[in-house]
Amino acid sequence: MITKEVWLLCIVLSTSLATTINVSKFPKDFMFGTATASYQVEGAWNEDGKGENIWDEVTHRVPSPIVDNSTGDVACDSYHKYKEDVAMLKHMGVTHYRFSLSWSRILPTGFNNKINPLGIAYYKNLLKELRANNIEPLVTIFHWDTPQPLENLGGWTNELIIERFVDYAKVVFENFGDDVTYWLTFNEPKQTCNGGYGNQQKAPLVDSPGIGEYLCAHNVLKAHAKAWHLYDEQFRSTQQGKVGITVDTAWIEPDSNSTKDVDAAERAQQFSHGWYARPVTLGDYPEVMKKIVAERSALQGFSQSRLPQFTQDEIEYLKGTVDYLGLNYYTTVMGLDADDKRIDVVSYDADAEVDTYQKDEWPKSSSSWLRVVPWGLRKTLNWIKKTYGDIPIIITENGISDDGSSLEDDIRVDYYQQHLSSIKDAMDDGVNVFGFTAWSLMDNFEWLRGYSEYFGLYHVDFASPDRTRTPKKSVEYLKNVIQYGCVLGNSTCDN
Repeated sequence: MITKEVWLLCIVLSTSLATTINVSKFPKDFMFGTATASYQVEGAWNEDGKGENIWDEVTHRVPSPIVDNSTGDVACDSYHKYKEDVAMLKHMGVTHYRFSLSWSRILPTGFNNKINPLGIAYYKNLLKELRANNIEPLVTIFHWDTPQPLENLGGWTNELIIERFVDYAKVVFENFGDDVTYWLTFNEPKQTCNGGYGNQQKAPLVDSPGIGEYLCAHNVLKAHAKAWHLYDEQFRSTQQGKVGITVDTAWIEPDSNSTKDVDAAERAQQFSHGWYARPVTLGDYPEVMKKIVAERSALQGFSQSRLPQFTQDEIEYLKGTVDYLGLNYYTTVMGLDADDKRIDVVSYDADAEVDTYQKDEWPKSSSSWLRVVPWGLRKTLNWIKKTYGDIPIIITENGISDDGSSLEDDIRVDYYQQHLSSIKDAMDDGVNVFGFTAWSLMDNFEWLRGYSEYFGLYHVDFASPDRTRTPKKSVEYLKNVIQYGCVLGNSTCDN
């Protein structure tokens, strides 16, 4: 039992949100780790046979769409400094490291007729270094960096890419599968599709709202299912691994208790998380999504729904193609009904017919979209279980940005403490969460924001040719959390 003094300490450690910290210990086999993505950290953009990807192309445009005109050409230089990265992971005591593979580093043209041996060797060396330090690899096959030759053919809006992704996945399973237990096919496909082909917030910055983004999602989901079946049929029996997908969402909290706002918040959650998670768990898009997009498409003069349909055979093929679900959660928004107010707007964002905002009293980060709302994570996890059943879940990203001005990142320590507490609350509610992955191991290239926002546990000096890494305060906090299995970062948690 915890003492009165420890309980009082928990209350003191709670933040301005008046959150009560959960001081029960995590299970001994709970996985604690951190994450990066290939384009954001590797650099070596044109070295050793690597081909061009869409982020190479976008960041080299003139004028640049990146807020500080930066690129990921060198980034954190992890291509050359991977051993130092693994040493940082070892210092923290993580059980796993989530990283992504660069499709263009392995298959320079995107096609499997030319495999790059130096690209294969890089990832084999990284996996060897991780295994030598008892760190479990959690490997994302695709994290937003489509090979440019495939994008020239339409990228994820062209169904040609489905088989190209499966070819790529086969090369990956063949070369790395003996060293990898946990696979993720895609990271945040909503950002690939809605961001890349809808609202132009991610490469390739294609302007095709309400059409291209739905074609993209349809092809991504088919590609995921085919890759899962490939692994299941050809590799699982010998490699004994698991294949999942990571879906991101904010929690959408109803703006009021009115039926309209409650329904709107649920609808937004289905459009956000359900768009990708429902097909791979239950076999098809959410019913509310199919209904509304079909109705809006008809009112807008389209001859058929802008949301493509799966055949019955495809529904059966998609259903259950996840061994576990990855969840990326950062923040929460308030949702209120906006029924038919934007019927003239053709876009995924308008189709949900929900307006969102964030409350002024929620603590801010250095990113305009991210406010600190830890209770939203607990609600999201419970919603996932209620919606799809008792599927194993790992938090594959969770973190907060700072402005880079100090190594004393108390905002990050506080953020992690509250969100880990919220995860433990959800586990106590009966949700099957088996791991947590902090974003990110180190400061890196933050997409269109370049090097203007910093999510890292380790500070990176991007002005230095050595890309010097320096631990922030949050490193020791998470190290202690991992050591003790306790969100307080010490041994006082209740067993």
